[in-house]
Amino acid sequence: MPQNKQTNLGIDGFPRPLELEKQINANIHTLFTSPTGNAVLTYLKSITTQSIHGSAVTNDVLRHVEGQRYIVGLIENRMIKHERNKNG
Repeated sequence: MPQNKQTNLGIDGFPRPLELEKQINANIHTLFTSPTGNAVLTYLKSITTQSIHGSAVTNDVLRHVEGQRYIVGLIENRMIKHERNKNG
């Protein structure tokens, strides 16, 4: 059955209507540009993307950390995408 709304493949790899994708980006941007949200994002980056593991890291730990880093990167990319859509 054809869909009435055009779907878009989101940056997270999930298909959804373009308007919903824009709303998710706007919500994330609003949340994480607030003072509290910014502090939370800074904390999340400090324990994920700014954290270094040595050569003795196990495969399981590395997979877990990379999943955490993916989520933080997704948040940051959605914020950037919202800014680009808002300004351009």
